[in-house]
Order: sequence, then C-alpha cells, then structure tokens
Amino acid sequence: MGVSIVNQIPIDLKNAMLAKDKVKLAALRAIKSAFLLESTKDASKSEISDEVAQQIISKLHKQRMDAYKIYVDQNRKDLADDEIQQAEILEKYLPKQLSEAEIKTELESIIVDVGASTMADIGKVMGKAMASLKGKADGSLISKLVKELLS
Repeated sequence: MGVSIVNQIPIDLKNAMLAKDKVKLAALRAIKSAFLLESTKDASKSEISDEVAQQIISKLHKQRMDAYKIYVDQNRKDLADDEIQQAEILEKYLPKQLSEAEIKTELESIIVDVGASTMADIGKVMGKAMASLKGKADGSLISKLVKELLS
C-alpha cells in the first residue's frame, strides 16, 4: 500500500489549495480537523491508525449525507449541492461499499453459520454481521436486511 490516509490528507489539502478547489478544500479541512480532535482526545496516542481514520471519514460522510437530505427537504439546492459534492470527495478516502446484493449474500451465510431462524436470533446475527461488514456497509442497511431475512 502507499501512503496512509492520515499522511495523504495534508498532501491533498495542499493540492486543493493550489488548485483553488473550494469544495474539496472544505471537505479536506473537515477531515484534518476531525483527525486533530481525535489525536488530542487521548494524550497517550498521538498517531491515528488508518482504521480510526476511516471511521472518522465515514462519520463525516454520514453527516454530509444527512445534511444533504435535510437541505433537499427544505428546497435549498445550493446548500444541498455543496454537501453532496463534499460527500463524494469523502467517499474517495473510504473503502468501496458493498452493494445490497453482496450484503444480502454475506448475511445469508452468517445466518446459516449462526443457525438463526427467528427474530429472536437477531442479536447473534447482527453482532457477527457488524464485525464482518465493518466499514464495508452502513449499519442501518445491514439491520434492515437482517430483519427482512429473518422475518
């Protein structure tokens, strides 16, 4: 692998400044700020791992998508466009998300492994599913699909 995400952000930030790309600059500054907050939160660890970095970026991406939906509901196309553009930039730093069909296939094999058959087994399935699909799929989508498969 090349440069870690944490080290790549300042490089991309500098390039965005030189290119005067305001949207990319805003997204990257948000990432850098979140990284700084995370590194100062716990004094014992100053370096952020790639896994933690991806969790932070994923959280920022989710915030942008939520804001986008709100702005669309409020008919604020100008603000919605900014949020969706920033979300697209953040996606470039995240691992590729699995499609709904791929998630369903993975969940079906987990259900067989666990031996789940009713909604009472949802806790076992969700625990294993969240562990194996961490970072590859949205938790709410996983939950929805597990409920569909068990009902």
